[in-house]
Amino acid sequence: MMEKVVRKISLKDKRNYDLEYWLSKTPEERFAAAEELRNRYKRYLGNAYKGFQRVLRITKRTQS
Repeated sequence: MMEKVVRKISLKDKRNYDLEYWLSKTPEERFAAAEELRNRYKRYLGNAYKGFQRVLRITKRTQS
């Protein structure tokens, strides 16, 4: 489950709070969050989501 974070800031504040937030997380937490977003997007698209296409092509090389 993703943690909900709300922060009220001034528009004049130049700090990058998003970057600070994600850098404070472990690689496992960042990966889990990315996977959760990917799954939500996949559910949003429904049947339109096809994933990666697998392409296989066999060619014959000529002897030189």
